[in-house]
Amino acid sequence: MGTTQRRRPELATFLRSRRARVTPADVGMPPGLRRRTPGLRREEVAQLSGVGVTWYTWLEQGRPINASPQVLDAVARTLRLDTPEREHLYHLAEVPYAAVPESVVRSVGAEIQGIIDALVPRPAVVYNARYDVLAANPVYRDLFSVRPGPGERPPNVLWKLFTVPEEDCPLRFRDSELPMMVATLRAAYGLHAGEPAWEGFIRGLSAVSPHFARLWESGDVLEPGRRVKAFRHRELGELRMTSVSLSVNGMPECRIVVYTPADEDTARRAALLRERGESLWPSSPARSAAECGEETRNPAP
Repeated sequence: MGTTQRRRPELATFLRSRRARVTPADVGMPPGLRRRTPGLRREEVAQLSGVGVTWYTWLEQGRPINASPQVLDAVARTLRLDTPEREHLYHLAEVPYAAVPESVVRSVGAEIQGIIDALVPRPAVVYNARYDVLAANPVYRDLFSVRPGPGERPPNVLWKLFTVPEEDCPLRFRDSELPMMVATLRAAYGLHAGEPAWEGFIRGLSAVSPHFARLWESGDVLEPGRRVKAFRHRELGELRMTSVSLSVNGMPECRIVVYTPADEDTARRAALLRERGESLWPSSPARSAAECGEETRNPAP
């Protein structure tokens, strides 16, 4: 039996076993009714990975189909594969494996900045996998008190949320929201374990925030997804927003997060948030990551 004939059945077994261990709750999906499998369904993996259901089914059945590194990476992220598992997937799919380097995306173009500015009065931001703020519109900057300013590294929203006093934290239910954000960070960390920038960031934030250190040690993982969050604004009171994450072509591991009012009262206050944001932070051309700062700087990892 040839090498390919041996690897394809192993690939099928490997994918089924990895799929079985990821639950709908792990990726922010409802369990649904009459679920016969212990983990995700094939169509759910395909949807979360951005591939066709038929294509993924054939891949999991071990059929002789071609797979690109980009598609395998998407499947690996959905199945929460760590670095050894990701490399194993590549070998079984007979695709040359290359270790994932530190993300080189450090800025956004005018088009992306224009899109998030146009979403006002909805707060919108561009995050990378480490929650660095690569770009934000005026409403987001007002809500999170993110200040533009000089610096070599972009501001990081996790660093801010874990280092400000609780009464100054914009998240209303910090005890439930921060664990989900840390779990999302850990889900991304699997592709960057051992990279100096990531390891330095984790060590630095753990050193200044015992709360973060405890959450990090829990090992929980979660994918970005649609959630309702309650924010505390110093002048406008409580704002309930639904967060939606959108991927950005050409910016791997980056996402646009948009916050939409979840009720009529928040929608009314969001109009005031727009007026405040535009007066405090008028729209400007796209900012590079190095041009966007905050009051409490996070040290370079």
